[in-house]
Amino acid sequence: MIGLMMQQPLLVASLLNHATRHHADQEIVSRRVEGDIHRYRFVDLGVRSRRLATALAALGIQPGDRVATLAWNGYRHLELNFAVSGSGAVLHTINPRLHLDQIAYIVEHADDRAIFFDLTFLPIIDALQARLSTPRLFVAMCDVACMPPLHDSLLCYEWLIDSHRSDYEWPSMDENTASSLCYTSGTTGNPKGVLYSHRSTVLHSYAGALPDAFNCSTRDTILPVVPMFHVNAWGLPFIACMVGAKLVLPGPALDGRSLYELIEAEQVTMSAGVPTIWQGLLAHVAEREGTFSSMKRTVIGGAPCPTSMAAQFQKVHNVDVLHAWGMTELSPLGTVCSLKPAQLALSEDERYAIQAKQGRAVFGIDMKIVDPNGKALSWDGESVGDLLVRGPWVASAYFGDTATSPLRDGWFPTGDMARIDRDGFMQITDRSKDVIKSGGEWISSIDIENIACLHPGVASATCIGVRHPKWDERPLLLVTRTKGSAVEKDELLSFFDGKLARWWKPDDVVFLDGFPLGATGKVLKNRLREQYGDHYTGFDASKQA
Repeated sequence: MIGLMMQQPLLVASLLNHATRHHADQEIVSRRVEGDIHRYRFVDLGVRSRRLATALAALGIQPGDRVATLAWNGYRHLELNFAVSGSGAVLHTINPRLHLDQIAYIVEHADDRAIFFDLTFLPIIDALQARLSTPRLFVAMCDVACMPPLHDSLLCYEWLIDSHRSDYEWPSMDENTASSLCYTSGTTGNPKGVLYSHRSTVLHSYAGALPDAFNCSTRDTILPVVPMFHVNAWGLPFIACMVGAKLVLPGPALDGRSLYELIEAEQVTMSAGVPTIWQGLLAHVAEREGTFSSMKRTVIGGAPCPTSMAAQFQKVHNVDVLHAWGMTELSPLGTVCSLKPAQLALSEDERYAIQAKQGRAVFGIDMKIVDPNGKALSWDGESVGDLLVRGPWVASAYFGDTATSPLRDGWFPTGDMARIDRDGFMQITDRSKDVIKSGGEWISSIDIENIACLHPGVASATCIGVRHPKWDERPLLLVTRTKGSAVEKDELLSFFDGKLARWWKPDDVVFLDGFPLGATGKVLKNRLREQYGDHYTGFDASKQA
């Protein structure tokens, strides 16, 4: 027997329709590439998105065509999210931090019909055009007065908006129609395209807004520091429309000072970003001996959140930290570390130990850990295995390669090693490629990094496994010091005593001014392994673990 319910497709445009009807006057604030602050309302977003959809049709963009962006978080980029996807085309957000070769590859692979770009990225566009096999439409996201000279082939975004009508009717379509396309960062090999559907995007928005996920409502002011080109800003622009929250978009200014000024001026209550961004923000706030007047919580993901960072937010500034985990292939949300009632009564140290984990699966995501033979392991907080996931917003194949499925018996292999405790809290112990094998036993680089970051003289730390003449691999700790710190190797290595198994302790420490970062702000451990792979060659055997 089939239920007698309406068949209403879940479409991206329905999020915008809801926001414009029920939260028409809610504000959207953007710091523009031009340097000023732009303000308008959800109702204005709706009008301009429909004008842009009309312009796309006039340019010959058809349903299913890919439309690319090279842009920061701003109101024009937000309009493209709805105009492109809402009209049945596919929005392809390109990460401008990728190497030019990779950008050219994914534009060709996606067969983008048009590329919209912020003026910041004009040099990329100039270099890119000569590498493309067929002509594309290029649209500068600015007004006519700011159009770059000697670029007659470029179209002007605001001219397109002003030249077209706002009576566009969003078409109805199958909710499984593709809505957007994101490529993995491609640290090894070519990036892979993950093709989201309208259905997956709307369901992901529902899950992300839940109280035990990002806990968003119309009473929030949301600042997605994470860029829209990093998995659709983790879905926060869509969530803001769904719940009617004020949205603050930071543009290109992501330094600590700029973010702090925006947070305070707009009274931001919730934000989200990667640890490297928060490190700069916290350093700026500490230097001016300030605090946050409105911030209630921040989501930290993209890389493990050091316990020291969570403690600084919570103890010093009274800002709750939601440690989260996900992937491009998960749209990206998989887990959020939201404490259960009984855990709130634990000691501070016990709570921080839990918050170091990536958290519980949100509704819609199933997960398990398996041994090398594929056998499911116990959720005992100790067993470590390959993390597999499945759900309605998890990729089943990669764009352009549907004949080759990445799935294992219907589960997506994340490439992460993890443990899951009895309460369902998952903790990444390492990427499969980053785990350290020493003397036939596994060592978690993330556990070592978390302990190192607890030392007051350590600003950031990363741990890699490097070749060793006796033990196959041994952990090498690489550290950046806090401002004014004079911590040295022996003091830092002694700091590990009693905090982990003796044989897990790194044999050496290298102090650096900074780490090589990838396109999404993650430390490039592969590059560090190449640079320091022979560090333990000829190492004194008397000092080995």
